[in-house]
Amino acid sequence: MNPEQFFQALQEKGIQLNVHQKEQFSIYFTTLIEWNEKINLTGLTAEDDVYLKHFYDSLSAAFYFDFTKVQSVCDVGAGAGFPSIPLKICYPHLQVTIVDSLKKRIGFLNQLSVALSLENVAFYHDRAENMGKNASFRESFDLVTARAVARMSVLSELCLPLTKKQGTFLAMKGAKAEEEIELAKPAIEVLGGELKQMHTFTLPHEDSERSIIEIYKARKTPKKYPRKAGLPNKEPME
Repeated sequence: MNPEQFFQALQEKGIQLNVHQKEQFSIYFTTLIEWNEKINLTGLTAEDDVYLKHFYDSLSAAFYFDFTKVQSVCDVGAGAGFPSIPLKICYPHLQVTIVDSLKKRIGFLNQLSVALSLENVAFYHDRAENMGKNASFRESFDLVTARAVARMSVLSELCLPLTKKQGTFLAMKGAKAEEEIELAKPAIEVLGGELKQMHTFTLPHEDSERSIIEIYKARKTPKKYPRKAGLPNKEPME
């Protein structure tokens, strides 16, 4: 998917980009490739791959969820900024917070935000478990998202404590999302969430399966969650 195909595909989904936004995606690609020579940000470096498997894939969340209706977004384990930075480019009103456990990636994101002239973005070098315990962040975000970070039972414990009551946790998954949801149902329930809907589709050009899982935050998360850093992954709530 080259840039023109990317812009056309977004237009077909109702996302119309102006010249400045198109330029931002171009700068994003260039900056990503430059930094990727210094630190490992992505295994994909061909322009077509980045535009399809990172940019378009990140924005697929907006095909099923209305981002005009939320303000604050927390992206857990965003790596090189996916999905929240492509979403921020398309929806400039979003206030984006990214938490990632690797300091080098946070360094990249800081430079990227300058290159893209982004406002209302904040990057934290921390574990999501610690953020979820922090009163400044706990249950404070309209939307919490994560893309291909961990399996659903683990992700729920990382993301739902950060999601405000009546907010949304949006998980972006590949194949086998159905199985993951079944295993994660006890965790979602305990953490205050309710499965609202799941959308499964195939990525154009390569037909690989993707799922967008929308969890509604119905109740407050019990104080004991999230457990200490590393434990959700070691002992998933299944």
